Amino acid sequence: MNQKEWIESGKTVLGIELGSTRIKGVLTNLQGTVLAVGIHEWENSFVDDIWTYSLDEIHTGIRHCYQTLKRAVQEQYGIVLRTIGAIGVSAMMHGYMALDKDGNQLAPFQTWRNTNTQRAADELTELFAFNIPLRWSIAHLYQRILDKEEHVNHLDYVSTLSGYIHWKLTGKRVVGVGDASGMFPIDSDTCDYQETMVQKFDALIKTHGFSWHLRDIFPQVLCAGQNAGSLTEAGAAFLDEEGDLRAGIPMCPPEGDAGTGMAATNSVAPRTGNVSAGTSTFAMIVLEHQLSKVHREIDMVTTPSGFPCAMSHANNGTSDLNAWVGLFGEFCQLMGVPADLGTLYEKLYLHSLAGDEDCGGLLAYGYYSGENVTMINEGRLAFLRTPESKFTLANFMRTHLYTSLGAVKIGLDILLDEEGVKVDRITGHGGFFKTKGVGQRYLAAAVNAPVTVMDTASEGGAWGIALLALYMLEKNPEEQLEDFLNTRIFSGLSGETLLPCQQDVEGFRVFMERYRAGLSIEKCAIDIMKW
Repeated sequence: MNQKEWIESGKTVLGIELGSTRIKGVLTNLQGTVLAVGIHEWENSFVDDIWTYSLDEIHTGIRHCYQTLKRAVQEQYGIVLRTIGAIGVSAMMHGYMALDKDGNQLAPFQTWRNTNTQRAADELTELFAFNIPLRWSIAHLYQRILDKEEHVNHLDYVSTLSGYIHWKLTGKRVVGVGDASGMFPIDSDTCDYQETMVQKFDALIKTHGFSWHLRDIFPQVLCAGQNAGSLTEAGAAFLDEEGDLRAGIPMCPPEGDAGTGMAATNSVAPRTGNVSAGTSTFAMIVLEHQLSKVHREIDMVTTPSGFPCAMSHANNGTSDLNAWVGLFGEFCQLMGVPADLGTLYEKLYLHSLAGDEDCGGLLAYGYYSGENVTMINEGRLAFLRTPESKFTLANFMRTHLYTSLGAVKIGLDILLDEEGVKVDRITGHGGFFKTKGVGQRYLAAAVNAPVTVMDTASEGGAWGIALLALYMLEKNPEEQLEDFLNTRIFSGLSGETLLPCQQDVEGFRVFMERYRAGLSIEKCAIDIMKW
């Protein structure tokens, strides 16, 4: 069959991921080859001290993403997209989406970027003897209870963004285990919420007299490969307002962007790891066994199959770097030599390679929001240098690329050095790695290990959730996810592996000494900069 026949006969899968700065849809054939892509650009808003997206933005964004993909299919293949073999939805992990029994939103959607849950996270971490990060759904829920917000009395469903969209499309209140592991601690043996901790939470809130228990309002947990319902008539009409998409399409469990990043980089088996670097940056290593103790800097999550996975998650990645590139673009415009952003990124990234390995004594913090790894709960942006620093464009760019990995590096040091976690392969993906040989080189220096970037790295989490939908649709009865990816998707794909340069390793080490020492400056900035 040719590509057109694949699409017409529904021998395809669709993955849609709602990321921080874009919603992306990827249509593939049953071998995982991308046939068409749809994109919707968006940004979060800071409203009443909350990082959020409105429901209208969410609904409009996913519909526009699907519309652009549908248009791409029409333009590339001359056919109208009417049916698909399977669909998967992914989104930013964590956060808080609260609905009443009629499906109405009760409180603003809180994204992963919010760190307004310190007391709740601290109390739950002590109660569970398990690290509960500030951005987890259970921390948001308990903080709302502590703050005596009236809406918690009317809760009927609390979910992540992916779980919410899946519910809109299928009517099913379910979530993939990877995304669920950013809501509440998971028991990998049962692929479900950790029951002892569920009981502890229910006992903790019993005195409030709510009509619900935790399992009443949280989605059911599903593992990769399970059927998570099918597209309803209402769901099809919601996604495709033109009415061409047919109902009845099976859907895989909705997942978080961490799980789809694992799938997209073939990092779902123990001793594999990946680093996703973009608006936020997170590193994940699939574990052979649990960590020796609780680390507040480390999240314990799971793969889409339920394997335990240690995550060093930094809320802040390349947002400040992106802002500086935009400023350089304004300068080019002012000088009458406008340059497109793609060219600017490439030239500036490549020029950073001419900088000093330790960035010449420059230091920056791209903290748009609070940073859980460094225990800083508000965002302040800073660029620092001494009179003796080597203030060159190359060093400036290298500094902002290094600092995009700074917080996540602290967590990785705990895993690799203190816990002795073993990893055979680290794969990089995300916009940080788009310019060949730059971000990859700096990550190799940060982890002092080989880093691989696949040729498919630019497809990202939307492709990852498409692969999970494909796994549900095409797997053999006893075929595990890691075997499916190894033999049926990645066996014919290529990538490039870069070994660490020891001068870069030493330079990054010196930079990180300054990064850690300068965190007190960030804390002072929070106290002083209240305007």
